[in-house]
Amino acid sequence: MEKNIPLSQRETYTPSQFTELLWWLSTAEKELLADAVVDRNRYRIVGMTVLATWAFATLAWTYFFTTVTPNAWLAVPLGFFMGFIILTIDRALIKGINKYNKNKFLPLVFRGLLAITIGVFMAQPALLYMFKKEITLQTSFDNEKKKMQKRQELDSLYKNRKLELTAEKESLLKGNDAKYADVIAARNNFLAETDGSGGTGKVGIKDIAIAKRNEYEKLDQDYKALLNSNAPRINSIDTELRSIQENITKEEQTFTTYFNDGFLTQIEALNNLIKNNTALQYRYYLLVIILLLIELMPVIAKTLLPAGTYDEKVFLRETMEKEIANSNMRKEQELKELYNSLAQENDSEAIRAFFSLTKEDRTEKIRAFSKRWKEENHQTFDGFWERMKKEVLSKQEN
Repeated sequence: MEKNIPLSQRETYTPSQFTELLWWLSTAEKELLADAVVDRNRYRIVGMTVLATWAFATLAWTYFFTTVTPNAWLAVPLGFFMGFIILTIDRALIKGINKYNKNKFLPLVFRGLLAITIGVFMAQPALLYMFKKEITLQTSFDNEKKKMQKRQELDSLYKNRKLELTAEKESLLKGNDAKYADVIAARNNFLAETDGSGGTGKVGIKDIAIAKRNEYEKLDQDYKALLNSNAPRINSIDTELRSIQENITKEEQTFTTYFNDGFLTQIEALNNLIKNNTALQYRYYLLVIILLLIELMPVIAKTLLPAGTYDEKVFLRETMEKEIANSNMRKEQELKELYNSLAQENDSEAIRAFFSLTKEDRTEKIRAFSKRWKEENHQTFDGFWERMKKEVLSKQEN
């Protein structure tokens, strides 16, 4: 801690470079703050809060960009750039907070809303980092659910066509089976007739047995013809069904290639994790509040810390500069008016002298014009007057 310096030695105080940095972060004027003994530490405190918020914002944005791009050489500069933007916003917010603001409520509400908006967004990357393992596990569950939903969508998309093809195939197979059953029945009748176990009961090939054999052979030929007729269509149906299944599998594989662990994916997993885990909800909201307070620290510190002599000096210095500026402008105006007045006076004297010196010459010229007009009888008086106006009379200034 720096010692308090007696009033007689205040001009010897020289702040360190780190103190000057904190003062700059707190938007304080070094020249005015050097003599404000009590306010030095206040603005160091405000500067430390801004420095902490700056560091937190830089780390949070850097981690955010690592979830967007794997290139660290790109994520780190972008993180520092966004951290610098947050620093600029914080400095602008605390610069406008002082006891001399006539309207304190609306600016404070605006600053609070802006800080809350930035703080809530900045809290997300920090929470993702803290719950990284849990989010990774939840992401795998979410991806499996997405795969199941995608499979259901694909099945629904091809469902009607698959049902049509399956029904047509079953109809063809049933027709084959029915025909085959007729062939088996005719064969059994023929065999029973030949061995005497059925039909007429006579053993051997008789007329009835021959008729039954012919019927059996005809049905067998019809069955084979039906098989040959239905086989291409059945093969075509099987090929189309396999093609549909291959398309479904291919689209599922293509869909899984879009799975990633990007920022939005992790945010979705975090929301699902919080929704399904009651124990995590309270800790999540507690962390959000803590991280939000980190962003609000500069505004809170500047608002809560009492105003000291520095604010008085700033107000008086600004008032003095305004008065001096107004005084200088008035003096500048008076000088310009004096210049214009003297210029008008001298120009008036010069014009009077000009007309006085040229008076006799002008009269002489008029006489010469009059004499020539008198000698030239053909020129009218109006023509003579027009010529006089052009060469002798003065023209009014525009």
